[in-house]
Amino acid sequence: MMETLAMLDPEEREQLEGVWKIIPDQDRKAMTKDDVLFVLDSMDDYLESVGLLEVDEQSGEVTYLDGDVDETEQLNFILDAQKRRHTSELSPSQIQIILDAELQYGIEQGYYEEE
Repeated sequence: MMETLAMLDPEEREQLEGVWKIIPDQDRKAMTKDDVLFVLDSMDDYLESVGLLEVDEQSGEVTYLDGDVDETEQLNFILDAQKRRHTSELSPSQIQIILDAELQYGIEQGYYEEE
């Protein structure tokens, strides 16, 4: 499902930019927007693998389903995906920073409820 920045639709680009802005400046210095996009795409792959995301094969429309996410399992899934990626390595803490920023973005956009 990995996409390049140039292939993003406006909503995906807005999400990427929103998450990027939430990541603290000192943490952004050690990563790229491609790294963030990789984590976001891997999150979707994880959600699809556990049945919390469905993709309509005809339209490409994505539906997120309600359910609980095992954060440790999700982090391990992303780390495994990164090993297969064969490019820059994000540390588990960098991945967690991106996951936290995505959660904050989702809360701000009303996608998630604050716990």
